[in-house]
Amino acid sequence: MLTEYLPDKYDIECTFVDSSNLEEVKTAIRPNTKLIHIETPGNPVINISDIEEIAKIAHSNNVLLSVDNTFASLYNQRPTSLGADLSIESLTKYINGHGDAMGGAVLGKKALIDKIRKEAMVNLGGTISPFNAWLIMRGAVTLPLSMKQHNSNALKVAKYLESLPFVTFVSYPGLKSHPGHEIAKKQMKNGFSGALSFGIAADYDTHNAFVSHLKIITSAVSLGHDESLIVFFGPNDERQHLYPSEFSNGFFRLSVGIEDVEDIINDLEQGFRKVGLIY
Repeated sequence: MLTEYLPDKYDIECTFVDSSNLEEVKTAIRPNTKLIHIETPGNPVINISDIEEIAKIAHSNNVLLSVDNTFASLYNQRPTSLGADLSIESLTKYINGHGDAMGGAVLGKKALIDKIRKEAMVNLGGTISPFNAWLIMRGAVTLPLSMKQHNSNALKVAKYLESLPFVTFVSYPGLKSHPGHEIAKKQMKNGFSGALSFGIAADYDTHNAFVSHLKIITSAVSLGHDESLIVFFGPNDERQHLYPSEFSNGFFRLSVGIEDVEDIINDLEQGFRKVGLIY
């Protein structure tokens, strides 16, 4: 959408920067900049951007700030309370919670939402199916309970992975080792959500073999479901040049579900044992 659709159809220019680096954000602003859009935590490396500080940068330049808040969910993080003008949620993920419906939402002040209804929805669409809406509303009722479990499980899994000698890194904002930990503590009030990334010291085939041996964790690209999901981003991934150096050997993105956390950890352990990483 940003590299082809918006430029080709609407002549909208987009500049890509690492939004966890405030200097890069400042430097990228041009006289014709109208919007800064960030995602925090960011997919798939789980980097953290400072919403409050970027909001100050945006507003000092008469620019709007929108935040993709999907990885955090509104239970953990409220971008509009931190200065963002718009908060975007993929309702498909944590808010629905069951992985069985597609939807999205944009939240913000009435003046901006009215403009989106009047202009953007005409061109881009915005009508969710009634059945999907019903499923999402049903799932949203238990969002606080499920997010508490996602938060708790993911932190325990992250600590387990960090303790293993063959795990080269774990990227989870709840860990003190994460470079964005202090910012995450400031803006993620109830927890650090359920998504993390990690790497292992192994070749390409071993990465894939590990995933194939998992029994509880499902190999799938989505996140925010009640079940744990994992996806392997190989070293030849087309976005690899955008990732930090420690991600260069390929890495896993793990969406930790709400199963019993010992079952999740045991599943990871037996997978590592099957490929010879644990003896």
